[in-house]
Amino acid sequence: MHIVDEKGDQVRDIIETRDGNVARLISRNGKPLTDEQDKAERQRLNDMLASPSAYARHVKNDSSSKKLADQLMRLMPDAMIYTYSPGQPQTGKNGGNLEVVLDYAPNPKFSPPTTAAEGLTGLRGRAWIDAKTSQLVRMEGSIFQGINFGWGMLAHIYPGGEVVLELTNAGNDRWIFTHFAEHITARALMLKTVKINTTIDASDFQTLSPMSYQEGIHILLNTPLPGR
Repeated sequence: MHIVDEKGDQVRDIIETRDGNVARLISRNGKPLTDEQDKAERQRLNDMLASPSAYARHVKNDSSSKKLADQLMRLMPDAMIYTYSPGQPQTGKNGGNLEVVLDYAPNPKFSPPTTAAEGLTGLRGRAWIDAKTSQLVRMEGSIFQGINFGWGMLAHIYPGGEVVLELTNAGNDRWIFTHFAEHITARALMLKTVKINTTIDASDFQTLSPMSYQEGIHILLNTPLPGR
């Protein structure tokens, strides 16, 4: 997984285990890790092996953002009005399979059930759906109007932001995202305005046998770093 955000440019090896994800940093800012950086990363993983509670905290933090994203995606059918858009270019990233293209815009009758769901009221865009499996292949969204969270007391997202999501069938009908990007400007707690520019790309998927998080960490620790 290649992540570019305010923390820099980082590449991680990630294994999905029965207990949750485990990851090892393998490069930073386009360069292999130094011996000191690799030592610190190994220590972090060994600390998780020694302390199940530390790993549990890691999983909780990791799963909370995924849970929120899943909740918002499940609201999309009700939050948006969809319009068939024939004759649009295909993504070219779906093995040549036919894709149905839909434009979406906020449903004025939608009442956000949570504060986070208010973010859907200012989003519109286009989606590419695999015609055979009905799976989402690509989604583009733009913030066309300002979005207030908690009447603007908690946060405000300014218009002009963009979000892109792409998925692929990684095998056995398991659809996994390959690209995610968000470029938005937001104000938090009526005080600080921040620009969020995040790009995440995932690739080189492999199917592994089910394993515990401890087994996953051992695999990561025993995998040579690139360039070494």
